[in-house]
Amino acid sequence: MEPLKGSQRKYLRAQAHHLKPLVMVGAKGVTEQLLGSVDLALKDHELIKVKFGEFKEAKKEISAEIAQATKSELVGLIGNIAILYRQHHDPKKRKIHVA
Repeated sequence: MEPLKGSQRKYLRAQAHHLKPLVMVGAKGVTEQLLGSVDLALKDHELIKVKFGEFKEAKKEISAEIAQATKSELVGLIGNIAILYRQHHDPKKRKIHVA
């Protein structure tokens, strides 16, 4: 997937506005289970929110680490919530169409 442009990021942030966080970073930080949950949520939804219950001071670094590990794009950070996007590999199953 090629890097997103600014206008595409803005569009995705707008699409994510009404979403509830699906994954929460807890006391254990980034674990295999957390990455598995994020990967599964991205496969099902393409656009997700990850809430930071812990590690709020390191959320930028952790968000980038999660995005890299799940081959997704960090769309934005709003407060203690990261927005991640990964386009579905099957064009027929894509729910979000970024122009």
